[in-house]
Amino acid sequence: MTTERITPRTLKGFRDYLPEAMIPRERLIETARRVYRGYGFSPIDTPALEYLEVLSGKGGEESDKQLYQFQDHGGRWVGMRFDLTVPFARFAAAHIAELGTPFKRYHIAAVWRGENTQRGRYREFMQCDFDTIGTRAIAADVETALVIHDLFRAIGLGPFTIRVNNRMVLTGLLERLDLADRAAAVLRALDKLPKIGPARVLDEMMSAAGATNEQADEVLRLAALEGTNDELLRRIEPLVAGNTTGQEGAGRLAELLAAVRAAGVAPERIQLDVAIARGLDYYTGTVFETFLDALPGIGSVCSGGRYDNLAGLFTSQELPGVGASLGLDRLLAAMEELGAIERVATTAPVFIPFFDKDRLHDYLRLAADLRAGGVGVELYPEPKKLGQQLKYADRRGFRFALIAGQSEFDAGVVQLKDLAHGTQDSVPLDPGAAVLLATLGQRLAARRER
Repeated sequence: MTTERITPRTLKGFRDYLPEAMIPRERLIETARRVYRGYGFSPIDTPALEYLEVLSGKGGEESDKQLYQFQDHGGRWVGMRFDLTVPFARFAAAHIAELGTPFKRYHIAAVWRGENTQRGRYREFMQCDFDTIGTRAIAADVETALVIHDLFRAIGLGPFTIRVNNRMVLTGLLERLDLADRAAAVLRALDKLPKIGPARVLDEMMSAAGATNEQADEVLRLAALEGTNDELLRRIEPLVAGNTTGQEGAGRLAELLAAVRAAGVAPERIQLDVAIARGLDYYTGTVFETFLDALPGIGSVCSGGRYDNLAGLFTSQELPGVGASLGLDRLLAAMEELGAIERVATTAPVFIPFFDKDRLHDYLRLAADLRAGGVGVELYPEPKKLGQQLKYADRRGFRFALIAGQSEFDAGVVQLKDLAHGTQDSVPLDPGAAVLLATLGQRLAARRER
């Protein structure tokens, strides 16, 4: 009896990650973790599945359409988290008594959205979130901008721009236009402005939000404002004059921009953009989107903002929050387009070919000495021809190969071969491989600098 083989395939919008993709992915995660910890954010985790009532209705109509939901074996309706912010609000409501406020967390994990796939966007993707909950202080909003700034400097992809706005400015304008009760629909439409253009946004505001042509046109006039940060702040003031919400939003924007300048952020790195609304319904104040200057068309690669009412769905305690999320997969897609991903399939920089079948113990000792000195090493498991093993090393992306047979071991040396440049020289092999470790350290440092 033969068993029919199953075609090895993945679902649309999902993908496997080969080492060449996972290695730069993990490096980005390590960078994000290092930056977040530098600001005092602590790691947490939450379940991939939540009760459906926890997730549904929190991100808006579009998020609900994209939500993966089903009944489990116990008959309970559950959903797969579509972001890490809503589960964090539920988490904070459950644990804030023992955590205290303000509480600063980071969370790096997978989320799921059943949306149309496109460049850099998948149905399963990783988010790298950081948030501060339990304070309305403008300093927390400022720190969010500073973390984003330091994160992209650490990633090192070249110039970037953090675009910032405040939903209170938009809300104030909508209140003045008698559109406050339809704010969520209007702002969801406005969030699509870069993708579908002003004409279609105007149509959607009229059809989905019930705005008149004049009302929708005035919202778009605000979104079309251009100029320096100071010029935009001056132009916003008359548009929200007499409206408490809008004036407070404009004031908080001015405070934030002044504070990030005082903290040393270059003026060109942060830009007021009154068109930014963010599509999720739970945002209430400051909102952020981050773009790579060399590749703005790929969209925002780090977004977030202030959400002061989200935790109120789970607790009577006031728990205002602010934070942002690094879009890991979209950023990796950008890095690929920019040629910024090094094609390697190994995490170890050094390869030791095993071609003298009688010297296995010597190879093992050499590898152990190097690992003890902090250098990653892979030893080939079988004694094969040296040429075959060097082809394997080149294909995997090792930086250096250490070649030693009977004559080298007897002479107390090893041949250090630079696999990228083809150069090779002899290095003494002293006890503990101290000289070799020093030589490798210098050359690996030189490679990183290049």
